[in-house]
Amino acid sequence: MLAQTNSFIACDTPFEEAQAVIFGAPFDSTTSFRPGTRFGPSAMRSESFGIETYSPYQDKDLLDLKVFDSGDLELCFGSPEGALSDIEAHTAEILDAGKLPVMLGGEHLVTLGAFRAVQKKYNDLYLLHFDAHCDLREDYLGQKLSHACVIRRCHDIIGDGRIFQFGIRSGDRDEFRFAAEGHTEMHKTGIKGVSFDALPSVIEKLKGKNVYLTIDLDVLDPAYFCGTGTPEAGGATYNQLLEAIIMIGNSLNIVGTDLNELSPHYDQSGASTAIACKLLRELLLAVL
Repeated sequence: MLAQTNSFIACDTPFEEAQAVIFGAPFDSTTSFRPGTRFGPSAMRSESFGIETYSPYQDKDLLDLKVFDSGDLELCFGSPEGALSDIEAHTAEILDAGKLPVMLGGEHLVTLGAFRAVQKKYNDLYLLHFDAHCDLREDYLGQKLSHACVIRRCHDIIGDGRIFQFGIRSGDRDEFRFAAEGHTEMHKTGIKGVSFDALPSVIEKLKGKNVYLTIDLDVLDPAYFCGTGTPEAGGATYNQLLEAIIMIGNSLNIVGTDLNELSPHYDQSGASTAIACKLLRELLLAVL
């Protein structure tokens, strides 16, 4: 893979030497409300030079890691399956080289492409999901490959007892019933707000397992993160999500991960993009 002239800050290690490989999946063709996540990865790269490489939270520095940024994939906007196939192939190439795939979305459907590749390498795979939305619909307006269905499609692959969901506060009745029937372990948001209190017990269950971590940034409250296509009130604070990421990274065997649903144009202040950049920094430092 060729080096990029515009990479995420401090992520310019040659591919052959890298521990992890970042790549962008700028796809938002199944967006049901406001598009724009296709611009998320490029915005994060350009704005990353406004943050430090050092994390005072973890006392770690990106300069001490070996991460390669392979840039954005060129994805077919008219074909969700075509885009997913390209994402799967790129993820498989990273895995075959013995490196950790770190994907930047894009809408949440892109997770399915990376997840397929990771599951083929690690067939005993679990999914840890942070989001405002269930994403458990069987289909959305007749389309099974939709951002509203991505976790349901992951469930089709790995089955019951392997998906753990946090921050959930939006979905239709059937989605919540599907989770309540035991197909996923959902820790939904109550009237007092998001709580990740159950995360330590889930981490204990997942220790020693192969885990894919997917983070939809709309898990954050729009008061902190308004730069997203489907904002939902009552979400997590930045510090809550940061603490969860560090706890997960320090405790679990993360074999693939993604950060998605930044729509930078809906936050002209740039604060949402800055938050996404800092969370990516913390994610890399925690899992590597």
